[in-house]
Amino acid sequence: MYKLVALDMDGTLLTSQKTVSPRTKQAIQAARDNGVHVVLASGRPLEGMTRYLDELGMTEDHDYVLSYNASLVQRVASKEVIRKQIMTGRDAKNIASLAHDLGTFIHAFTPERGLITPENNPYTEHESEINGVETTVVDFAELADDEEVIKVMMVADPDILSRAIAQLPEALYSNYTVVQSAPFFLEIMNPNSNKGTGVAMLAEHLGLDASQVICMGDAGNDHHMIEYAGLGVAMGNATDETKAIANHITLSNDEDGVAAVIEQFILNA
Repeated sequence: MYKLVALDMDGTLLTSQKTVSPRTKQAIQAARDNGVHVVLASGRPLEGMTRYLDELGMTEDHDYVLSYNASLVQRVASKEVIRKQIMTGRDAKNIASLAHDLGTFIHAFTPERGLITPENNPYTEHESEINGVETTVVDFAELADDEEVIKVMMVADPDILSRAIAQLPEALYSNYTVVQSAPFFLEIMNPNSNKGTGVAMLAEHLGLDASQVICMGDAGNDHHMIEYAGLGVAMGNATDETKAIANHITLSNDEDGVAAVIEQFILNA
């Protein structure tokens, strides 16, 4: 029986209006009432997830959250970090130089400074707005080589970003985890940081194996966890690449796709 459900947020749990539907909320609560762990696994920082965790009642000490694409795995109530895989200022500076050469904007998250960017731009403003965090303009050259950086993102108009991705050096993929979470967001993280390793670590922490795990998502940054799970689910609105690796394709995020999976595979099992 499935004992852990990991949910991507944008495009999966959340509707296009950035809300959780009543049916989905009810299904999640019913699963939790049946002893199933339900966790959010998002590229967002914890600050951008808090209102939804509160709305879903997922705020107890036995609740967990995977933020920054599982660069951090934390207990929700205490914010205790039980897994951390992050980067350094040296990494951020090297990636910033590459982004400049490829014509994209860039921003990053750090534990001390929060959301930082060398130059304000519409995509960093969008990141700031959806997560409810302030942006600080910082010349990345000022970052200490050993300063902790959680993740770095290349951000740009989808056409510009697609051209940049086509020109990325192979070494970037060798040295980091590189995933596209939206048409205008490319996320670059510690090579051991992705939603798959994060969910696997949490499952082990809870005494579970992959066969007891359901993971649901819609985009490239969800692929690792969809491939890890005993039941990897792609949303009806997912990319074709995401659907190709999934065990199951559900309804879209605007059609209660998450609820449909929980009802079929947990509540009616």
